[in-house]
This record gives sequence, structure tokens and C-alpha cells, in this order.
Amino acid sequence: LHHRVETSWANLDGLLQRRAAIALELARSELADPASSLLLTDAAYQARDASVALRSQAESGLSGALRLLQMDLKSDARSAEKALLSELSELSAKIRVAIALHVDSVNSTRVVRQKLIFKIFRLAGRAPLPVTYEFEDDAI
Repeated sequence: LHHRVETSWANLDGLLQRRAAIALELARSELADPASSLLLTDAAYQARDASVALRSQAESGLSGALRLLQMDLKSDARSAEKALLSELSELSAKIRVAIALHVDSVNSTRVVRQKLIFKIFRLAGRAPLPVTYEFEDDAI
């Protein structure tokens, strides 16, 4: 179960890193005005470089910046920007699925580790109890 948690987190982390990279590409495109571009660039770098403790805040900030950009979109986007936006929407759907899988694996591991036999015989070894992050509750 701990392996399942680690692989689901690795998958989710890869998707979140890709989302940050797409956000940087959008910020550098002509789609965003300079203020939105600066805000999106800052949020994307924070999400990419955040420590484990600050990851939730950084990912929530990036989600908010992407929502602001999508509300202010120009209708005259070129095909390159349209491709980035469609990739971002597809990636958001994949992230929602990855979050659901990660939360499910964490909850399954916690349920099993709460059983008396696992506590008495220390069947989990020294593995830390898996956690979920606050941004997983947000609408990405």
C-alpha cells in the first residue's frame, strides 16, 4: 500500500510539474497581459520549487492564477496558444483523476494501518503515515 501511495504521488507530482511548465509557456505568450503574465510566472515558479510544507499554498496559488488568466482570455488567440489552452484543460482533467487516485490510496493505507494487528506487530515498519495535501481539496 505504501508503494501504491508513492507511485500515485509520483504520477500526481509529474502532472503538477507539467501544469507549471504550461503555465510558464502561457505567461510568455502574447495571450496574457503583462500583469497577468507576471502573476502567472511567479505562481508557476513557486509551484515548481515549493518545499513539501509549502506545496499546498503554491499549487493553490497557481490554480488561482490560471483561473484569472482563463477569465481574462483574449478571443484572438493564435493556434499555438489555443493548443496550450487545450493541453491545459486536458491536463486539468488528468490531475483531477490523479488526485482522486492519490487520496484513495492514502485513505486505504490509513485504514489498514489503523487495524490492531498492524499496530501490535508493527507491520508497517518505520514507514511514515501517508498524508494528503490541502490543494487536493481545491478545484483544480
